[in-house]
Amino acid sequence: RYHARDVAIVLASLFKAKTILGTATPSIESYYNATVAKKYGFVEMNVRYNNVLAPEIQLVDLKDKYKRKRMTGHFSDSLLEEIKNTIDGSQQVILFQNRRGFSPIVECETCGHSSQCPNCDVSLTFHRFKNELRCHYCGYNMIMQKSCQACGSASLNKKGFGTEQIQEEISSLLPDVKVSRMDLDTTRGKHGHEKIITAFENNEIDILVGTQMLTKGLDFRNVGLVGIMNADNLLNFPDFRAHERSFQLMHQVAGRAGRTSNQGKVLIQTYNPFHKILQQVSMNDYEAMFHEQFIERQNYKYPPVYRIIKITIKHKDYQKVNLGAEWLATSLRQLFNPYVLGPEFPPVSRIRNQYHKNILLKIPEKQSLNKTKEAILKIKNSFLSIKSFRPIRVLINVDNY
Repeated sequence: RYHARDVAIVLASLFKAKTILGTATPSIESYYNATVAKKYGFVEMNVRYNNVLAPEIQLVDLKDKYKRKRMTGHFSDSLLEEIKNTIDGSQQVILFQNRRGFSPIVECETCGHSSQCPNCDVSLTFHRFKNELRCHYCGYNMIMQKSCQACGSASLNKKGFGTEQIQEEISSLLPDVKVSRMDLDTTRGKHGHEKIITAFENNEIDILVGTQMLTKGLDFRNVGLVGIMNADNLLNFPDFRAHERSFQLMHQVAGRAGRTSNQGKVLIQTYNPFHKILQQVSMNDYEAMFHEQFIERQNYKYPPVYRIIKITIKHKDYQKVNLGAEWLATSLRQLFNPYVLGPEFPPVSRIRNQYHKNILLKIPEKQSLNKTKEAILKIKNSFLSIKSFRPIRVLINVDNY
């Protein structure tokens, strides 16, 4: 498995073709290749198309708003006021929440039990529209419980919020406004995606609530305001690319606002307005983000300084996965110590009844990539020649960690 961008670049070089990478938020690797390593030509555009003003970005401190009791549901007074002003000015609003469903956890207030998926290690998300609990990994679903399955108590508490809850809240706060939702649930049907986009373009929808489907490549002429409901759940993710990805996502969703002569506005709700990434998003400062992330990647030996190969072992037998992962890690350590991390269970360690375990291999700059890959394939072949390990799936993921 490889990153599609890298495959495109290699394919182009094989056929002596030209590759153009175009984006408002390049990945750290691409920007490094263009500016530091000078592998790519580099052209920068410092103004938006047609000299349109960049949107004004404001951070809203949720801690302070809750303290002063200025919250209505999940909306701060500032965001609600801006939404009303935008709609009064005949413009449209996009609200971004990177979670679908109504609420991600339904917990019993008496014993603390929450419904779990039988096939995956995740709790079931409540979807109010179908009144069901659903797993977002394997699609398992069951009807919403009236009482706790563990102790029988009827006091169930819904924790967290998704796009469905935001849609419901804003519809009840502003009953005269046309609100629609765009996420995997509403775009599943044939042409579902197109219908929502066309209706929004034709001003049939005033407020569009959505997940990251909304963030890239859509050119809505009449959007005056973008609201990011909760920036913190993007940042606090166990992944070395979490900060880079959240910067890209917020920057891209902010770019949907004010694409004509009127300057757009972006409100980002957060509990931590002084977080460096949020400050960099609000100041539109990609370079500061790049330098900070790059120094961190250098210190902790991550791409683009070191290359990374992730090896995932999958099987339905927990014991087999453990034994297989240990065997693989020991073999890799004999060749590549100290650049082998793991084996380690990922945050969601069981999906569709298959246990996953990851081994991370870091490759320093001077080390030959081809010889490393040959060595890994040799180890993989000897691993699969052991009878008891044959049913285990071994996935090798290059750089696209």
